[in-house]
Amino acid sequence: MLKIGLTGGIGSGKSEVSKRLSAKGAVVVDADRIAREVVEPGTLGLARVVARFGEEVLRPDGSLDRPKLGSIVFADSEKLAALNAIVHPLVGERVAELQAQAPDDAILVYDVPLLVENNLAPMYDVVVVVDAADDVRVRRLAEHRDMPEADAKARIAAQASREARLAAAHIVITNEGTLEELDARVDEVWEELRRRAARG
Repeated sequence: MLKIGLTGGIGSGKSEVSKRLSAKGAVVVDADRIAREVVEPGTLGLARVVARFGEEVLRPDGSLDRPKLGSIVFADSEKLAALNAIVHPLVGERVAELQAQAPDDAILVYDVPLLVENNLAPMYDVVVVVDAADDVRVRRLAEHRDMPEADAKARIAAQASREARLAAAHIVITNEGTLEELDARVDEVWEELRRRAARG
């Protein structure tokens, strides 16, 4: 089993890469998706978040109001740390379950947004970083998520710097062009990962 840590800053296109690797046969474990699952209504995670941050982080239907919670925690590093202390252990348990279910010869791709921030690189055989310039990422967040420029810049600033992310990379996928260019680069990276997996 070859364990790949896939990361990239917000707006870099990491999800596009993740989708393409999954289509090629990788077993993808999406930390963001799991982070959403562990705070769905009725979960222990959501109960703990509400106990810490109050009922105002809930929507009328009882689900988590993620933008509201985001606006609270991204402006305050202590509150962000408190949220991470609730969510990360629950995500870790679920990731371990999924890993145990994967075939022994799988190329296992962990889609982990905060891999560098949480010093997780040593957990993986290969770290793949999806990279794009900050101005490209701000533009994408405005176009695809309707995020105001100030919010986009704040989210980028709250994450690791490009330099720190690139320093952790074994493989870099530069994603500043077309989806066709991204497809071609992902093809190359997949072949490289298959070679590494075959070497064992």
